[in-house]
This record gives sequence, C-alpha cells and structure tokens, in this order.
Amino acid sequence: MEIKTEQLAKSKKPLYLTVYDELFKKIMNGVFPSNSQLPTEPELAKMFDVSRMTLRQALALLQDDGLVKSIHGKGNFVTRSRITEKKVGLEKIGNPIYKCHTEDIDHVEIKFRLDLESDYTKEVLNRKATAVVAIERWYKSRDQVVAFGFTFMAIEAVTELNLDLQNEAQLLDMLENKVYELANSATVEIKHSTVLNTSSQIFELDSGKGCDLLLESLYINEQHPIVYNKYYIPKEFSQIMINASK
Repeated sequence: MEIKTEQLAKSKKPLYLTVYDELFKKIMNGVFPSNSQLPTEPELAKMFDVSRMTLRQALALLQDDGLVKSIHGKGNFVTRSRITEKKVGLEKIGNPIYKCHTEDIDHVEIKFRLDLESDYTKEVLNRKATAVVAIERWYKSRDQVVAFGFTFMAIEAVTELNLDLQNEAQLLDMLENKVYELANSATVEIKHSTVLNTSSQIFELDSGKGCDLLLESLYINEQHPIVYNKYYIPKEFSQIMINASK
C-alpha cells in the first residue's frame, strides 16, 4: 500500500517522525517481523513518498531504539518486533558482551600471548607485573565474527585465580563467566572507536560504522583490577542499557 505525502502532511510532526511512527507500528504489528530484512531504501522511500534523506532520518531513530540494525552492504534488518521485558544492563556486574550485543553469541575463539609489562599495562592494571597475559577473544554468531574482546591480566593474577593458561576451556570460562562471579566491583567506560585493537588479525570484524568500545576493570580486591577488558561491539550490533534507580 502506497502512503501519500498529502496524508502525512496533515500532521504537524516533522515528516521523518511520521515515517518513523508508521515504520514503528509495522514492526510492532509484525508486518516486518523480527530478523526480517526491510525493503530497500528506494522501496521504502517510494512506499512513503518521501526523500531518501527523510527515510534515513526515520531509520536512524529506529536504530537508536534497537528495533532496526543496518548491516553494511546488506541492508536494514528488524532486530525485534515487540517490546521485550527489561534486561539487566551495565548497572550489574556481568559480561557486557551478553548484555549489550543484539546477536546471540554461539562460539568464542580465544588466543593469548605473554608480554613484558609496559607503562600502559601498569596504568590500567594499577600494579607492577613480572609479565602480562594479553588475551584476544573473537565472538561469533552463526559463523560471523560480531565482536572482539581484548584482556590484560598480570601474570600474578594467573596464580591468584588458579588458572592453567594451557587449559583453553578453563581460561575461557574464567574470562567469560567466573571472574564476574568472583568480582565485587567493576568500572565500565563507554567510548566510540574506529580502530580495532587486535594484533593477530586471525579474523575480520566488519565495523564499517565503527564500534562501541567498553573499557572494563574488574576488582576482587580494592587494590588493583584482576583483569582489564576492552570489548569492541560494531555499532549495528550494539545496544547499551543502564537501568537507573534511586
């Protein structure tokens, strides 16, 4: 069904907001269901009889709402077609990847190396270390790499956590789960990044629009972080939420 500009113009709202309302309604009503691809931008612009610029403003709002994601070179996709129950956000200690990513992570590749400490690692770990463990994690969903994590850990923390670095399953479980159970406090800083901090380049992460970068320090005691994490989530997959209350 073609929606004419004359109908839209009756509203005092800016045109892009009216288009946004119509698209929002169609998504919520299941006309465009979850995980479906929206019609192309030219098709949508024709449907609403608006310019591509007006349409893109409406799509940008839907992306802000977490209802639509734009995948470079593929198009716009519906991430969900109804308002879901409130999820735990960054106000609680827990792996940010699983709280801030729109995709279901089904596999994690891990690789580590030993480095000498540097001024940077002394700063972020707030301690002197004999050596530093640098760990890369590549998060996959349906065989596509959709996020990247980089961890610094003092070699002394390996002993403190009773870790065997050669036991990949144990190391991964510690970083993904157990360290969050052990931690009693954390700080998370949110930034935007256009540069992916990876040394191995064993996988390619498509971050054409840049990434949300979460810098996380996890504390078991108050002296120094047990680990320092950098999580890169491409903008099209990022949905950061904080549930604030008094």
